[in-house]
Amino acid sequence: MATRPEATAETTVEGTKIRWDDSNMKSAYANVCNVSSTREEVVMLFGVNQAWNRGQKEVTIQLTDRIIVSPFAAKRLSMLLSGVVKEYESRFGTLNIDAPAQPAAAAVAAGKK
Repeated sequence: MATRPEATAETTVEGTKIRWDDSNMKSAYANVCNVSSTREEVVMLFGVNQAWNRGQKEVTIQLTDRIIVSPFAAKRLSMLLSGVVKEYESRFGTLNIDAPAQPAAAAVAAGKK
């Protein structure tokens, strides 16, 4: 079994050298995220929606990870994510996150039945 060499990256911020050590890092996939907050913390819940049928009346989300950060860290995360999405859209095009209208609803909205 091959051993992985220690993977690190370095960044300098305002004269301070930051060494990113990912030797204990784990990766997880999530296609669902929910966020709540109190005055002292922001809680992000991540999970996987494995529903296969669109018309289901009830869907169970398997929660896998909970990340709790301070409001200050949440604001910095928000700024970082906004920048990443902006860069992504400049490369690959606008992401449309609006849900597509259902055919029946679209027909009613257009005055057809």
